[in-house]
Amino acid sequence: MSFLEMLYFIIPSAILYATPLIFTAIGGVFSERSGVVNIGLEGLMIIGAFVGIYVNLEYASQLGAATIWIAMLAAVVIGGIFSLFHAVASISFRADQTVSGVAINLLGLAVSVFLVKMIYDKGQTDMITRPIGRFAIPYLENIPFFGPLLFRDVYSTSILAFAVAIGAWFIIYKTPFGLRLRAVGEHPMAADTMGINVNKMRYIAVVISGALGGLGGAVYAQTITGDFSHATIAGQGFMAIAAMIFGKWHPIGALGAALFFGLAQTLSIAGSQIPFIENVPAVYLQILPYVLTILALAGFIGKANAPKASGQPYIKGKR
Repeated sequence: MSFLEMLYFIIPSAILYATPLIFTAIGGVFSERSGVVNIGLEGLMIIGAFVGIYVNLEYASQLGAATIWIAMLAAVVIGGIFSLFHAVASISFRADQTVSGVAINLLGLAVSVFLVKMIYDKGQTDMITRPIGRFAIPYLENIPFFGPLLFRDVYSTSILAFAVAIGAWFIIYKTPFGLRLRAVGEHPMAADTMGINVNKMRYIAVVISGALGGLGGAVYAQTITGDFSHATIAGQGFMAIAAMIFGKWHPIGALGAALFFGLAQTLSIAGSQIPFIENVPAVYLQILPYVLTILALAGFIGKANAPKASGQPYIKGKR
C-alpha cells in the first residue's frame, strides 16, 4: 500500500467514524453552553440507534429510498423527547446533573435492550437491508489528490454533520438565541434580570442535545454496525463528551476533536492493514480511542474552562 493509497483509505474512514461523534458532541455543546451538564449522551445515542434500526427494519419496504432519512428523523424526535427526563430532573427538580445523566445512560440501554427482546425475542436485531450508502460527488471526485481523498467515498450524513457544525457555530455566536443561550450558561441571574427565561432556555438546549444525540446514534447504527444490540454504541457517547471538552465547548472545536477521535478509531480497526503501524499489537490499537477519551476527560489534552454556571441549578431570586 503506497502512502497515497493509505491516505485515500484513512481519511474517508476517519470522517465516517467521526460523523456520529460530531452530531452528538455538538448536542452536548448546546446543553452545556446553557449550564446543564449532559453526560447522558451515551444513553441518548443508544436510544437513537435503536429507533433508527427499528424504523429501518420495519418500514424499509414501504419507505424505500427515504427509509434512512425517516429513521434518522424518528431518532431525532425520540432523542429529544427522551432528553426531557434529564431536563425535568436537572432543571425543574434541581437534581444533581451528573447523577441524572448517569440515570439516562442506564435507562437508555435498559429500555432499548428490553424493547429488542420484546419485539424480536432475541438479544439483537437483524441486519438492516437499507444502510446509509456512499456516493461520489460528480466533477469534484476528479480533482487531483483531493478528489479521491474527500469526494469519492462520501456519506450524505457526513456532509450533514459538517453543515450542522457550521450552523451550530452561527446560531450560538451570531444570533440573539445564541447570545441568550450563552448568557444563561455564564451568569443566569444577570440573564434573568434582563428578562430571559433561564429555565426555558435550558429546556430548549437539553432537548436540542437529545435530538442531536439521537441523530448521532441512528447514523452510527445505520452506517457502521447495521444492527442494534447492547454493544452497538459501546462508549461512543463518552467519546462525544471528550470531543466536546477537547473542543473547548465550541462547535468547530468539537468538530475538529471528533475528527481526531474518528482517526483514532480508524487506526484501531484497520491498523493491521496500514504500513508503519501494522506491527503494533492489535490490543494497543483497539484501546487507543478509549485511552484518548480518558486523557481528554481527565484534562491532560488541553485545558479548557466550562461555562461558569455549568452544573449549577438556577433558583430564581437566589444568588
